[in-house]
Amino acid sequence: MRNFIIADNQELTRFALENLLQKDGANAVYRAFDKAGLVSLLKEHESAVVLLDYTLFDFTDEDQLLIIAERFNLSEWILISDELTPQFIRRVVYSSHQFSVVFKDGPLSEVKEALKAVSHHSRYLSQRALEFIITQQQEEEKPDILTQTETEIVKAIAQGKTTKEIAVERFSSIHTVTTHRKNIFRKLGINTAHELIKYALRAGLVDSSEFYI
Repeated sequence: MRNFIIADNQELTRFALENLLQKDGANAVYRAFDKAGLVSLLKEHESAVVLLDYTLFDFTDEDQLLIIAERFNLSEWILISDELTPQFIRRVVYSSHQFSVVFKDGPLSEVKEALKAVSHHSRYLSQRALEFIITQQQEEEKPDILTQTETEIVKAIAQGKTTKEIAVERFSSIHTVTTHRKNIFRKLGINTAHELIKYALRAGLVDSSEFYI
């Protein structure tokens, strides 16, 4: 049986995955709470299966993820997240056969199928992940232009302001700012605040003295 590493910072998700793996007779299940801890565990268990929510972990961008996967090329990864951009999914899937993709709000049967597939060293892509890849292939790669409001929110996030602080400054609700944030991530094809900060720097919206990582 395989060793598994759960790299997810949602307690409920960790609990559910651990119970599922124990029922399936996993050899051993370990927890990682950050990138450094994950690498440390992979050094001990190079052929482990990693169950990762990339959007909740401290990866700067997908390049770091791909570098670690390449370094531990005997490992296999199941990406389990609420939201992953089509650009991200397409890149990791095309870059390495080590990655399977399912979504947290998808049916439990997909997670079980993914676990079954990796136990036989096969990749599993959920139906939604496949649709994302096909859609991305068909679309012209022209990024949507951010609105003035979205640009201002990008700058505020890069300056280290929280969603609540941005909402207060803009006399908006937290829900409105959260919706803007999701739209910004979708338009820019990014998944984390780190990637947004890099965009803000490249676009000249902030300089290095104005943001916090």
